[in-house]
Formats: sequence, structure tokens, C-alpha cells
Amino acid sequence: MRKWMLAVMPLAIGALTATAQVKKPATAKPAAKQTAGAATATIGRGKLLYKQYCMSCHQENGTGVPRMNPPLIKTEYVLGDKTRLIGILLNGLNEDVEIDGEYYSNPMPSQAALKDQEIADILSYVRNSFGNKASTVSAAEVTAVRATIK
Repeated sequence: MRKWMLAVMPLAIGALTATAQVKKPATAKPAAKQTAGAATATIGRGKLLYKQYCMSCHQENGTGVPRMNPPLIKTEYVLGDKTRLIGILLNGLNEDVEIDGEYYSNPMPSQAALKDQEIADILSYVRNSFGNKASTVSAAEVTAVRATIK
């Protein structure tokens, strides 16, 4: 009898544990982790879009081209007002830009043909790459700025 109990006991405990595990309610991920995951996804998509649309002028490492295309590294344009930055992508920029005493004069064409999510992804990538650390940009923010453009 003792041998039988020793043989059956692990099976019974395993069955109880499995039943307890099945009955456990699924726990939702904390909001912070979901937000971090979404930010990681948008930045990842933004990297691919940056390579496609921005890299030829602003370079792979964000340094730009002296006197032509401005750098994207720790500048007020990138880290400052998101509305202004979104506006630059939607409207383009055809004026000299001064950054750290250097002037950049190559006009930037409008990127308004891109979807709002694509612009948000690119800007989120730029604001969190090349040593930059700033909040991400949402598609809703791009949509709001686009609505103000006539």
C-alpha cells in the first residue's frame, strides 16, 4: 500500500497544481510595460522609415551634411516642441537653419504624403536615437498638426 501511495502521490499533486494553474485568472500586463512595448515598436518602425526617407540627407548616424542638411543630434529642433517638428515634416523647410553657430541651407521637401503613423514613427525614432532621449510622437499628434495646415 505504501508503494502505491508513493507512486500515486506525485501524480495527484501534479494534477492539483495543473488544475490550480488553469483556474488562475490571466493577469494583464502593467500599463507601463504596454506603453514601453508600444514605444519600442514605433521606434523600430521609425528606424526602417528613416532609412528609406531621411538617411540620404541626414546620414545614418544623424550627423547631417555640413552647411547643407542639419544634424539631428541633441538639437532644439529635434528635442524641443513636437508641434514645430511635426510641422517641418508636413510643410518642409525652405530657410536657413542655425544650429550651434553653423548654418544649413539645403531645403527640406514636405513629407506630407506619408501617413500620420509613419511620421510619428520617424520622429519617435529620431527623438530617441543618436544620443537623443525624448518622448515619442503619436499619430494623433501628427493628425492634430495636419488639421491646422491649409
